Amino acid sequence: MKLSRREWLKYTGGAAATPLIPLFESGCSLGRPEPRLIVSRAPLPELFRATLPLPPTLKPVRSDADTDYFELTAKESSAAVLPGLRTKLWAYNGVLPGPTFDVRTGRQSVVKLRNALPVPIVNHLHGGRTPAESDGYPSDFIVPVTGFKQSPLCTSDAAARTVVGEKDYTYPNNQRAATLWYHDHRMDFTAPQAYRGLAGFYIIRDEEEDRLPLPRDQKEIPLMICDRSFDADGSFLYPSLDATLLVKPGVQAEYRGGVLGDVILVNGAPWPTLEVANTKYRFRILNASNARRYELALDPDPAGGNSFTQIGSDGGLLGSPLTHRTIRIVPAQRFDVIIDFSKFPIGSQVTLRNLMDTGPLGQIMRFHITRDERDDTYIPEHLSVLPPLLESSATVTRIFNFSYSRSSGSWTINGKPFNPARMDAQPQLESTEIWQFETDFNHPLHLHLVHFQILSHAGRPTPWDAGWKDTIDLGPGQGARVIIRFLGYQGRYVFHCHNLEHEDMAMMGNFEVV
Repeated sequence: MKLSRREWLKYTGGAAATPLIPLFESGCSLGRPEPRLIVSRAPLPELFRATLPLPPTLKPVRSDADTDYFELTAKESSAAVLPGLRTKLWAYNGVLPGPTFDVRTGRQSVVKLRNALPVPIVNHLHGGRTPAESDGYPSDFIVPVTGFKQSPLCTSDAAARTVVGEKDYTYPNNQRAATLWYHDHRMDFTAPQAYRGLAGFYIIRDEEEDRLPLPRDQKEIPLMICDRSFDADGSFLYPSLDATLLVKPGVQAEYRGGVLGDVILVNGAPWPTLEVANTKYRFRILNASNARRYELALDPDPAGGNSFTQIGSDGGLLGSPLTHRTIRIVPAQRFDVIIDFSKFPIGSQVTLRNLMDTGPLGQIMRFHITRDERDDTYIPEHLSVLPPLLESSATVTRIFNFSYSRSSGSWTINGKPFNPARMDAQPQLESTEIWQFETDFNHPLHLHLVHFQILSHAGRPTPWDAGWKDTIDLGPGQGARVIIRFLGYQGRYVFHCHNLEHEDMAMMGNFEVV
């Protein structure tokens, strides 16, 4: 059945559902902003009526001995996300999620990205070990062919590498098999541009993973989970100060803490369903939300208790599989998991839930177990060689505090807002360092270029901290220590909070590998 607006307000927390109001009228207190929910103005769909879509795989336009060449266009399009309405997208090749890259370790990818949007774009391969000029530094704009003048209200950068119309990004893929993703990273406007659809999967494979007897082909499925809200005409509802995204960056004051939507999308479909056999399936799960955190669980619990067998993290395979009843996943993190549907009777309906919320926002998608099939796959006790980085090998320890500045109304690192001209760290190439993080609030912290191992996290690593990570979830008042080896490339990179509203409001720093 469809829910009334009053019922939706009840389910989604009406006291926290603030109408869109101008910054100067908000009366926002000087306290730390919390994430805020935007209530959709469009009629919302029934749960579990849509079918889970699978993003198309992008094929190279040509290949040579060591390189595959791809072409990708960021453009306007529309999709039938809600019944009876069209949603305007800004999306790669016009689809949400963008097309999936399926590439091999050691084979270079060159991606020609064309900008057919009315605003600048920047592409970041999240989790990629990438040369600085192709990493997606936030001011390295691809500006529209029609021209664009950067507003003085936006952060300026004298060192920016700006091009017109299109750019070739080079991704060497000299790293382990892993689930990466790519998304827009335009300075001051990452949050609204990703919200409109600029995100997709980038999957790297290698021989080590090929040898494992894991589910594959139709039983290996990417799941991009995000939340969005919708205006009455079906368009995405987002509280930008400037809806054109041309001049004034930022969100209305009530949303400084982060923007939460009231519709859960998986691969661009609201609360979808997937028919499965009574076998094992591999799911590459990505949280592509701007600010929403999830705790994933299956309902009902499977026979034997644990719902998920984790085989990989942000940076690829774990050394050995881990079992979880629930998985906590914050914006930008990926979890590579196996779900064994043989633990449920044929005919069962199993719901993937979000234990951090109730009502519709506590539901994500549903699996229908419709058929019996033979399953020759299994999960080996050993997955990969994963040697730990030793604390004794670290030459430097750095401390970074992530907090809200009441005086400036911005999110800061060590009390300072982002400045492209300021270098916050200069690690040496091939050196090992320990970075210590401190926070005042929920901050999913992401480092470009590198992966790290978590030494401590609010005392000791959580069950979801295993493996190589590029994003760590820190809660209010928590601290963490991570150990990093700066391999790959020299140059200027960033680290930042991946709550995208926090990032756009200056919670970002620079490091230069020298």
